[in-house]
Amino acid sequence: MTSRNDISNRTDWHADPSTPPIKWEITSGLVPYPLAVERMEILAELIHQGKEPERVWLLEHPPLYTAGTSATDKDLKDPHRFPVYATGRGGQYTYHGPGQRVAYVMLNLNKRQRDVRAFVAALEQWLINTVDQFNIVGERREDRVGIWVARPDKGAGVEDKIAAIGIRLRKWVTFHGISLNVEPDLEHFSGIIACGVEKHGQTSLVDMGLPVAMFDADIALRRTFEEIFGPVEVV
Repeated sequence: MTSRNDISNRTDWHADPSTPPIKWEITSGLVPYPLAVERMEILAELIHQGKEPERVWLLEHPPLYTAGTSATDKDLKDPHRFPVYATGRGGQYTYHGPGQRVAYVMLNLNKRQRDVRAFVAALEQWLINTVDQFNIVGERREDRVGIWVARPDKGAGVEDKIAAIGIRLRKWVTFHGISLNVEPDLEHFSGIIACGVEKHGQTSLVDMGLPVAMFDADIALRRTFEEIFGPVEVV
């Protein structure tokens, strides 16, 4: 079986040159999760119909937990701590909150390549390249999705998760996307077993000792996104 490592370096994610640039949108403030999902649903359908250009939407949410299609009750350790939203994305439980950059990626794979596994690998590579901008070595793992950082300072074999991925496709248009821990309250992850992985913890760019602001992370995300998926237009 082909692994995500084998397909991560594909460079054919750029759309046809006649395709309009991907809209790159950043929303300030905290966006309620139900509103974000409603808007993604609308945009994904319009993108499929050719009435809207592809889009990457960067935002932050208030503190909340989301349950992916593989979530199990035992992984929700504190169900009364924050609102919990069932969502159609893949994966298990995850946390969103202030200080975490969420990027919802709405691309039309009909114009790129219809390969979900390769698309996930491309998102992983995007995040690996992004944290590399800050001299952090992010790594993928075949048995779990997300980007992981070795923490020898915490002990042999210890790894922390710095970024998460959870996507959904409808008519080969993607939505949901990625989250990068810039400076969230890491204690908030303790209310869940994030992505079903209890052995390892969570980290962030700031937790790794880097004085990174959200603005800095956004610049790195945009630069590395364009390398893989093609040009964007800021809106």
